[in-house]
Amino acid sequence: MDAATLTYDTLRFSEFEEFPQTEEPVWILGRESSALTEKDDILCDISSRLWFTYRKNFPPIGGTGPTSDTGWGCMLRCGQMILGEALVFRHLGRDWRWVKGKRQREEYYSILNAFIDKKDSYYSIHQIAQMGVGEGKSIGQWYGPNTVAQVLKKLSVFDSWSRLAVHVAMDNTVVIEEIKRLCMPWLDYAGAAAFLDPDLERELNGFTEGACAPDQSAVWKPLVLLIPLRLGLSEINEAYIETLKKCFMLPQSLGVIGGKPNSAHYFIGYVGEELIYLDPHTTQPSVEPCDDGLVPDDSYHCEHPPCRMHIRELDPSIAVGFFCSTEEDFDDWCLRIRKCGLYALQMSERREALPMFELVDRQPSHFMSSDVLNLTPDFSDSDRLERFFDSEDEEFEILSL
Repeated sequence: MDAATLTYDTLRFSEFEEFPQTEEPVWILGRESSALTEKDDILCDISSRLWFTYRKNFPPIGGTGPTSDTGWGCMLRCGQMILGEALVFRHLGRDWRWVKGKRQREEYYSILNAFIDKKDSYYSIHQIAQMGVGEGKSIGQWYGPNTVAQVLKKLSVFDSWSRLAVHVAMDNTVVIEEIKRLCMPWLDYAGAAAFLDPDLERELNGFTEGACAPDQSAVWKPLVLLIPLRLGLSEINEAYIETLKKCFMLPQSLGVIGGKPNSAHYFIGYVGEELIYLDPHTTQPSVEPCDDGLVPDDSYHCEHPPCRMHIRELDPSIAVGFFCSTEEDFDDWCLRIRKCGLYALQMSERREALPMFELVDRQPSHFMSSDVLNLTPDFSDSDRLERFFDSEDEEFEILSL
């Protein structure tokens, strides 16, 4: 476990490697920049991402459980980061920037309060750890990317402010019809729209709670799409590297949660052959909101040069995330996925390309219900091979498919 915590707690900021001066384009969550001419903008963009790390001295989980997640909570924190980014996109927009010491919009503090380390926050370490018990994970046990995706999906149901539709695509398959039914449950998918009272329509879009103005063309619950993937056995297959990079180029990108043995990371972009990531492996004191609801927020933003690692060091078990705020945004995502070849072409698949997942209009008849699949994540093909990076108390074996 020592390797998992020997990072920011023992290093000085001056020892972090400066961001490279390179002609290679820098991609951060769907935005391309130049390290030669836009370095300050890149660093500002990265520091604006929410950075969730280990914390200590928070109220005991479950009343009598751990008061710190050091050594076991890194993937849970990465799950918080990818969902936190979705909430930023939802309520503040991709162009929002954090400025140290500046009072932010009220929505920003509402987002932070959803992740504060206490039992009644929507996405706190307390809620994630306790919800994970239903997924077969005891409190204090390390999660894989697929498990944390399932837990976030369940917790999002209680977030009445954001009203997200969180979908976990199982068996490397994204079913378009399934997602549209999830995001537009009050419409008849066959084509006849159910009657909606205008006031109800505004409420369903979070308009009455100050989130986002309603889309005039359709009622759509903003989509968080998480796709657990296995890109190799013990190491990433090189045939996936270029398609993985393309994920960070899509405007709907929420990044990737995964890591390497003994540490989980939240990957937000790449430059050249290096992935850019936020590392949760530092232990900071827990934070208490002020009486006025504001949150001391300096510790939720990473101000030192971002961490980087060679893409070939990535463990093959990951979950890729995307955010689609409207139906048009989702349709655009589907078109881009087909264009850049991230998905499998059923009839004319190029074997050497090894597409990352399959995109289909309707669920194949031989598939089980997605609801059943999502309730049993540890028996999917992805998790049969999943390596649990931070656990040294358990022995795991690779199961044959």
